[in-house]
Amino acid sequence: MLLFFLGALTVHVIYFASIFDIYFTSPLVHGMTPHSTPTTPPAKRLVLFVGDGLRADRFFELDEHGQTRAPYLRDIIQTRGTWGVSHTRVPTESRPGHVALIAGFYEDVSAVAKGWKENPVEFDSVFNQSKETWAWGSPDILPMFAKGATGDHVHTYMYSSEEEDFADSDPGKLDNWVFERVEAFVQEAHTNQTLGDALQQRRVVLFLHLLGIDTSGHAYRPMSREYLENIRMVDAGIQKTVKLLEEFFQHDGQTAYVFTSDHGMTDWGSHGAGHPSETLTPLLAWGAGVAGPQSGNTQRYMDGFAQEWRLENIRRCDVNQADIAPLMSSLIGVPFPLNSVGTLPLDYLDNTDGFKAESLFTNARQVVEQFEVKMKQRRETTLSMFFIPYSDLTPSKQQNMFRNIVSLIQAQEYQKAILECGELIDLALKGLHYYHTYDRLFLW
Repeated sequence: MLLFFLGALTVHVIYFASIFDIYFTSPLVHGMTPHSTPTTPPAKRLVLFVGDGLRADRFFELDEHGQTRAPYLRDIIQTRGTWGVSHTRVPTESRPGHVALIAGFYEDVSAVAKGWKENPVEFDSVFNQSKETWAWGSPDILPMFAKGATGDHVHTYMYSSEEEDFADSDPGKLDNWVFERVEAFVQEAHTNQTLGDALQQRRVVLFLHLLGIDTSGHAYRPMSREYLENIRMVDAGIQKTVKLLEEFFQHDGQTAYVFTSDHGMTDWGSHGAGHPSETLTPLLAWGAGVAGPQSGNTQRYMDGFAQEWRLENIRRCDVNQADIAPLMSSLIGVPFPLNSVGTLPLDYLDNTDGFKAESLFTNARQVVEQFEVKMKQRRETTLSMFFIPYSDLTPSKQQNMFRNIVSLIQAQEYQKAILECGELIDLALKGLHYYHTYDRLFLW
């Protein structure tokens, strides 16, 4: 009887251990080659603003007086940028959200062991692929991108953890800290030739992590005066920062800007789950290489948000959050992050069809290479007689699609090439999911 009990206990322990081994494994693979678009990028530098914890509705909607809370950014939507909703995934936490934005892949469940604060597996990012990146903000976010970078070209400037006080009566002080440090940085670059020359290089990124909105939401809720005023303050800070940078770069038209959020927040001031208030975040891009506003019918989005926000006459371009990483890569011409599963949102680009086709083909090669490495790993860890390959993207079909895309681009049939690239990316992403969840079949 004792042997039977011990045997049953052993079986159950093995079964439960297999669940964690299968479900809590990193989706990341290594050994891929960086891919970048062979054509000249439209921007020399990129400025990324992330309003942590900013809900899409609170940013886009008008107040009770019919006035916007973000007049500067609203004007950009109407006169010189492209806007949309960025759709995040659970867990709607800061670390996974920033990884999706900057590295292009969604949550690594193995990071739960570190409270979603750090990734236990090294990963590539837009920052890592840049020539130089300067970042200002929270010690909870910035270190993981500097830690994963090859070399010392990701420079971080952070306030202390003690200053992240969610009960502080002035949560906006964290954003003021960032804006003030960036202003001092730009002023120094006027007199420091080494710094000034570094900023004039290509493939430069400036990242401003703005935590104040998230802090306000946790302390006072997203409907509060404090949360809404923090949006106004961020809008004014961005306007001032853009003016400083444009003056420093002498209005050379070589700077691209992206404004978005890592996640939203529920009405009661929490986030982490999948309610629309947590997963819908704003996205706005403008500057070098970015398309301007176009009149367009937003009826393909049946949620009614554009009408509610009084933006129904300006084309809306929604994306998945991971799509922002390839967008930023394309704008400044850095290789797409190696583990990115994002698809380049072509509607945001102001460029030729040839550039768009080449860029999306680069995107396809980068995703397909992940698929190939994942397939090889799965094949090597599975008995050959039990290995079932992903049938929708066989090696022969993959090679045929590659050859067809190259032929179409050479023949300048760019729209057909774009469609073929989109299909190839879709198949490769489904194949990646197939191999990542391959072992789950054995739990049934």
